[in-house]
Amino acid sequence: MPPGTVPPMRVVAGTARGRTLVAPPGARTRPTTDRVREAVFNALWSRGALEGAQVVDLFAGSGALGVEALSRGAAHVTFVDRDRSARYAIRRNLEVCGFVDRAELVEVPVEPWLAALGDDVRFDLAFCDPPYAFDGWVDLLTSVPADLVVAEASAAVPLPAGWSLARESRYGGTWVGFLVPASDGDAG
Repeated sequence: MPPGTVPPMRVVAGTARGRTLVAPPGARTRPTTDRVREAVFNALWSRGALEGAQVVDLFAGSGALGVEALSRGAAHVTFVDRDRSARYAIRRNLEVCGFVDRAELVEVPVEPWLAALGDDVRFDLAFCDPPYAFDGWVDLLTSVPADLVVAEASAAVPLPAGWSLARESRYGGTWVGFLVPASDGDAG
């Protein structure tokens, strides 16, 4: 496959199973492979983290993670990506899968969007899959209002105080961690 070419992606399971997804052109987006998505979503399903969930897909890229969540029963997904070609791909993927009415597409950089959220906003699940060169994990996690964060990176990410690693796996060059904030009862 030529450099910068994204392998074909599909929805792995759920109501949109088998639907083909598109990715933004070029090498700037690194979509989560079908194999990794399948493993991540099997683990999320076993935790009961999908059915009826309010989800945010940060640095959404193709939107494959959020679309997979919708296919497997999430109530709503907010996709956040500043790149125009990424937003186009996400829109197309939502249309192909019939999920437009259960999604919101936010067209700004992730960090200022998170900073502008009100204290009453909380997500059940957040996907954080920034470019592998991203080094702002501590600040990002500190500002993500979610009960569970699925982080994807080239190596384990540094955790801010009040966060713990519930599960981690490696898939070739991809590290995936399930991160949870300390509950109020754990603070002290």
